[in-house]
This record gives sequence, C-alpha cells and structure tokens, in this order.
Amino acid sequence: MASFTEELRRTADPIFAAIFAHPFVRGIAEGTLAKEQLIHYVKQDFEYLNAFIRVYGIAISKCDHRAAMALFNEQISFILDSETHPHQNFCDVAGVTYEELQGFPLAPSANHYVNHMLTVAHAGTREDIVAALLPCPWTYTEIGRRLLEEVKPDSSHPFYDWMHFYGERESGITMQLRGLLDEWVESLPVVRKRRLEEHFLTSCQLEYLFWDMAYTLEDWPAPVTEALRA
Repeated sequence: MASFTEELRRTADPIFAAIFAHPFVRGIAEGTLAKEQLIHYVKQDFEYLNAFIRVYGIAISKCDHRAAMALFNEQISFILDSETHPHQNFCDVAGVTYEELQGFPLAPSANHYVNHMLTVAHAGTREDIVAALLPCPWTYTEIGRRLLEEVKPDSSHPFYDWMHFYGERESGITMQLRGLLDEWVESLPVVRKRRLEEHFLTSCQLEYLFWDMAYTLEDWPAPVTEALRA
C-alpha cells in the first residue's frame, strides 16, 4: 500500500513533469540562461527563503517533541549557512555579487507563494505546514538528480555547482519531511488528508510559477519606481 506522500507525489506528477520541462530548468541544463534571468531568480529566492525560515520557526512552535523541533532548527541553519551556495553559483555566472541582490520586493508569483506558506503556517497545524513546505525540497532534489543524470556535467559547466548541490541531496530533508508527514497523518480523517493534499498541490503549482517568474522577469503590471517613492 502506498504511503500518503507517495500518493501525493503520484497526484502531482503532471506538475513535476511541467517543472522538469520548464525553459528555466532546461536553461540550467543547457547553460543558456541570461544574466537578467539569473539575477531575477536570486533576488526573489533570497526573499522566499527568508519566509521559509519564518515558516520553519512557526512549525517549531507547533511541535510537541524535540526530534521534529531539532529537524526544523537544522533546516533554518541549512538555509542560512548552506543554501547560499547555489545562489552564489548563479551570481558568479551573472557577474554580480550576492549582496547586490538582497532586499528587493517580491514579484507577484513569489509574493503569492510566500503568502500561501505563511497563511498555512499561521492558521494550520504542524502537518499543514509540512505539506506546504515539502514541494520545495522535493522538486529541487528531483531536478538536481535528473540534471546530473542527463547532463553529466563536468566542472566547465556554468551550473555544475548548482546541479551537484541539489542532485546529491536525494536522501536528505525530503525524506525526513516525508517521514514526519506520513507518521502524522495516520490517525487523521479523510477530510483532513484532502486539505493537506490541497496545500501540497498548491505549493507544487507555485513552484512552477516561481520558475516561470524568473524566466519571464515577471514584475507587477504597474510597478512603483524609486522616484515615485521618494
């Protein structure tokens, strides 16, 4: 019998397939992304990961046992100390410093994703939070693994570090979060499981939109310029 998270992955397979085929992901594989696309991605992902840290903090406050608290705390440290490396890879290729790309407003799709996660975190339970968080590490792990298998990059590939960073984390946080969610849903009624599925699928769709936002340089339809703010 399939586990709850195996069922989630099967349901979300069309979204995962669309993500794998997205031109930004293909651009990573082919090393063809434009400087502006890399910069837009890093600007948005820096702020998105700040929100991810806050969501992990809220998750800690809703846990009863230290094992889960420790896991979420480790992930906060991972984002702060380690997940800067793939950003640095993009910055190096774009010819900019990481510090230059911090503190920018969220584009529409990134704003939607952040608000989705924070709403689930504040209004939901620990399992709601994990269901909403899980697509991020899961999709990146699968993207990285697939690109390593397909491209077999050597050190001359511009995104060698990015692919190895995510592709070599196959048994990491994704499996740990899946284990927690599978354990926590065992006693839940069907209606609660369907709600968790909604959170998961929404985050999967927003993962796709995040890639699309970066590729198209998405911005608000009537952005406010710095001159108008002054």
